[in-house]
Amino acid sequence: MKKIALSLMAASLLTSGFAADSLDEAFKNGTLNGHVRAFYIDRNWQGALESAKTDYSAFAVGVDLHYQTADYKGFSAGIGLYSDNDFGLNSSDPAKVHTSILGDNGDSYSFVGEAYIQYKNGNTSIKAGRQKLNTPLAAADDARMIPTLFEAYVLTNTDLPDTTLVAAHVTKVAPGTFFNQYRGSTALALTAGYGANPNASIGRFEDMGWYAIGTETDGVTAGAIIYKGIKNLTLQAWDYYAYDILNAIYLQADFKWNSLLSEDIKPFAALQYINESDVGDSYAGKVDSSYIGFKVGGSYNNLTVYGAYSTTDSNTNAAVNGGIITPWGGMPAFTQGMVTRHQFFADTDAWKVAGTYKWNSFGINLKTTLYYTSFDVGSNNAYSPNHSWTATEAGFDFIYYPKNVKNLQLRFRGNFPRNFYENSSGNDLGWNEYRLIANYNF
Repeated sequence: MKKIALSLMAASLLTSGFAADSLDEAFKNGTLNGHVRAFYIDRNWQGALESAKTDYSAFAVGVDLHYQTADYKGFSAGIGLYSDNDFGLNSSDPAKVHTSILGDNGDSYSFVGEAYIQYKNGNTSIKAGRQKLNTPLAAADDARMIPTLFEAYVLTNTDLPDTTLVAAHVTKVAPGTFFNQYRGSTALALTAGYGANPNASIGRFEDMGWYAIGTETDGVTAGAIIYKGIKNLTLQAWDYYAYDILNAIYLQADFKWNSLLSEDIKPFAALQYINESDVGDSYAGKVDSSYIGFKVGGSYNNLTVYGAYSTTDSNTNAAVNGGIITPWGGMPAFTQGMVTRHQFFADTDAWKVAGTYKWNSFGINLKTTLYYTSFDVGSNNAYSPNHSWTATEAGFDFIYYPKNVKNLQLRFRGNFPRNFYENSSGNDLGWNEYRLIANYNF
């Protein structure tokens, strides 16, 4: 019944939005924009297990082109085309190609990633079809070349003062290129934002349940309340009901206040909580997990620093031993690294410190970030079971906007995980990774 209702809503939007003479004008007054991303990535393995690995690198260029019709009586439609190409410039040896910025098997690919219709009336909007999502536990996770995209029906309303209400039903997901890093590793994938089904294909819209655990379901229904009615405080509560898999509750509070020492100091703090339990036919088995994290920091002129801590419980009778299951791109954790996302492992405490400086006062449109994360992984984790160890990741992120080229962003990033994985013999695996990225919007 739910699927029939959603289909009827989509059909109604189509027939009502583009009737008769409105179609020509809506298309003539539409907007076209795009984004080009050139990406080079290089990884050299480190640790006792590095001899079993091959250093790899890759270059690719991604393009996404978007067209949206003009509004006609509240209705509009849009389409987004995505393409990822290596132009034959990478190694002919597949083991030497860093496929996290390419499609399946390191291939180039293109697809229609967005195709939606939407309606706006007053403070209410409805968007139906292929689209980007940006929610705590279902999101684009645009960390590499092409982001994760969804087929969904999303309703947003702001009638209540200082309040945003969200209701959504998500039926399909098209994993982004980062999925290649997790393909075939169930415990690592499910706790790092990606599905555990190795047969899923990058850029192809798959059933939400089939992508996550290999069994088709009725998708994920989500609801949220975001409230900003208290000065300097933002509260949000999300509930995700993944049919016959799990129910996930996500809570977050963000607070800022005035410093007693100086008006130039801007302190802030945040708290987040996740709880998951199995529902329906429990296709993933028993799900019983919880996570809590907090962040405290402040900014002074062009400098911002913060520290964060999180802890995840464990249950060895549950899926991934009680770690947080997040297969659909959601990665909201305060303590995550650029690559290392072990904070969602069961039986794990993590902490992170980071600092960002904006160099605008020196006449340079540059932002530099340095960070360090540490993960105390307990023996109840599901990645290296019955073994405890400490993983770390240091890294940097430099973002520069040249003055003479409008809409161009140049980015240099590096991450240096140590003991990302460690086996029961104490043999470890880490790496040094560098990324050069150019983004151009038009």
